[in-house]
Amino acid sequence: MSAAERGRTAAGLRRLSGELAPAVLAFELSNRDYFAAAVSDRGDEYFARFTDRFDALLAEQAAGVCAFYVLVTEDGTVLGRFNLYDLVDGTADLGYRVAAYVTGQGVATAAVRELCGLAVTRHALHTLRAATAHENIASRRVLLKAGFVRTGPAGPADLGGRSGSWYQLDLARRGETSG
Repeated sequence: MSAAERGRTAAGLRRLSGELAPAVLAFELSNRDYFAAAVSDRGDEYFARFTDRFDALLAEQAAGVCAFYVLVTEDGTVLGRFNLYDLVDGTADLGYRVAAYVTGQGVATAAVRELCGLAVTRHALHTLRAATAHENIASRRVLLKAGFVRTGPAGPADLGGRSGSWYQLDLARRGETSG
C-alpha cells in the first residue's frame, strides 16, 4: 500500500454534519450497486431528493432521536456510515454500511466497536440491536466480532423484503469484558 493509500484510508468516526453532505452523497452514489446486492436499493427518488433527506437526518439528530456518524478519511472521503436510530430508554438500533473497496479489512468491525463506546459515553445507551439479512454474511461477522449475540428472526418488514436475524449487545456487559 502506498503512502497516499494509507493516508486515504486512515479514518475516524465523525458526527454527521451539513458540511459532510457532498461526501456522503458521493459515497452513496459510488457504492449504490454494491449496497443493493445486500440491502434494498434506496431508489432514484432518494438521490433526487438527497438534500431534503439529509436535512431531515440532521433534524432527527438535533432532536435526539437518532445519532448519525460517518467514517471519514483524512482527505474527506467517506468510507462508511454508522447510525444509531430510534434512541428510546437507553436502547437504539444500529445500522451501518461501508464502501466496497474497504470490505474485508476490519474497517466496519473497528468502527462498530468505536460506535459502541460512543453509544455509552455520548448517548447514555445500554443496549444496541441490529438486524441483518441471512445472505449478508459480512455484516453478521461484524456484529459477532463486536460482541453482539443473535436474539431471533428478523422478517421482511425489518430488512426491506429480506429475512434474517436480530442481534443484540448489552453495552454494560461489553464494558466488563472488553478490559
